[in-house]
Amino acid sequence: MFKVGGKSKSVLSGRGTVPKLRVTRRRAMSKVSEAVRSAVFAGIDVSAATLAVAVQQEGRDGFRQKEFANSGSGHTQLIAWLLQCGDRVRVSLEATGTYSLDVALALDEAEGIEVAVLNPKTVNRFAQTLRRSKTDAADAAALAEYSRRMEFVAWQRPSRSGLELRTLSRHIQTLTEDHTRWGNRLHAAQASRTTPRCVLDDLKRGRAAIAKRILKLRKQAVARVAEDKDLARRFQQLNGIKGIGETSAVQLLGELAGLDPEMTVRQWVAHSGLDPVHQVSGSSVRKQSRISRHGNRHLRRALYIPALVGARHDPHMRAFYELLQTRHKTKLQALIAVARKLLHAIFGIFKTGTPYDGAKLFPVLKTA
Repeated sequence: MFKVGGKSKSVLSGRGTVPKLRVTRRRAMSKVSEAVRSAVFAGIDVSAATLAVAVQQEGRDGFRQKEFANSGSGHTQLIAWLLQCGDRVRVSLEATGTYSLDVALALDEAEGIEVAVLNPKTVNRFAQTLRRSKTDAADAAALAEYSRRMEFVAWQRPSRSGLELRTLSRHIQTLTEDHTRWGNRLHAAQASRTTPRCVLDDLKRGRAAIAKRILKLRKQAVARVAEDKDLARRFQQLNGIKGIGETSAVQLLGELAGLDPEMTVRQWVAHSGLDPVHQVSGSSVRKQSRISRHGNRHLRRALYIPALVGARHDPHMRAFYELLQTRHKTKLQALIAVARKLLHAIFGIFKTGTPYDGAKLFPVLKTA
C-alpha cells in the first residue's frame, strides 16, 4: 500500500500479494529499516568493472534496467538515476569484497537511499526460486525482488578505522599463507638432490622477505589500533583471553570491529558461519549436525588458533573440550564448539567491558 495523504490501495503482483507499505513523503528518511517504507526497490549485481542495476517501482510491472561503471563517477551517476525513480529507494546488493564496498559506502551516504549488503549464498538460493538463467541483468532483478519481498535489514556503515584494520589484517593473512607456501617449496627443494644451490638461496630469500613484510605490517596494524580509543580498548580485552595473542587479536578485531553494534551474539555466530545445522525429518532422515559455513570465513579462521590454544591451556575451555569428547564428539567437533564459545566470550566482554572469566562462560564445569 502506497499512501500519500489519500486513500490507500493494495497492489497485486503476478507473484503474489505485496506486503502493504506506507510512505510519508514529508518525513526525512532514516537509515533504520524498521522506520522506513519504500516504494522503489532496486538490486545491483556488482562486478569488478560494472554495476548491473534493476529497479522495480510500486504499482508498475517489470523492471527498469541500466548499467553503470563501478567507479567513483559511475557511483554518482547511479545515485542520480535511482533518485529519479523515486525519492525513497531500497537497494540490495551482494557482499563481494572490495568491489561492493565502495558502492555500498556511496549509496549509504546518499539521502533518500538505504542499502542492504547480503550474503551471496542467501541471494543465490532466493534467486533459484525465481528463475533458472544466470546473467547480470537476471541477478540484478532477483536482488530487486529480494528488496521488495523479504525483510529488509539496512547495512550499518563501519567506521573508517575499522575498515582499514580489516583490510590490513586480511592482507597480513594473505602474506602469512604465502609464507607457508614458500616454506613448503623450500622443504621440497631441500629434499631433492637435483635442486641447484641458487634455487635454494632464492627460496630462502623470498621466504625471509615475506616474513619481514608480515612483521612490518603487523606493527603498523597495532599502531593503527592504538590511535583509536575504542579499538585499543577492545584490543586489550582480546589480549586478556588465554589463547589470543597479538597476531590473533589483530585478525579478530579486524573482522569484528565493522559489525553492527546492535547485533546479538546469535547473529555474531551466524555471521561467522559457526551456527549448527541440523537435518532431521521424520524417522528416516537423521544426518549428523554440522556448522553452516554461511558466513565470514576470515573470522572462522581467526578463531581457530585461539580455540586450539585455549583448549590446551585454559582450564575452563579444556574441561569443556574434554566433556564434549566424552559425549562422543570428534576432536574437530569439540574444537569448533570451543571456538563458538570463545566468540560468545568475546561478545560478552565487548558488551560489558569486563575482563574474560572462564568460570562465567562454563559455570557448570569442574576444572582439573
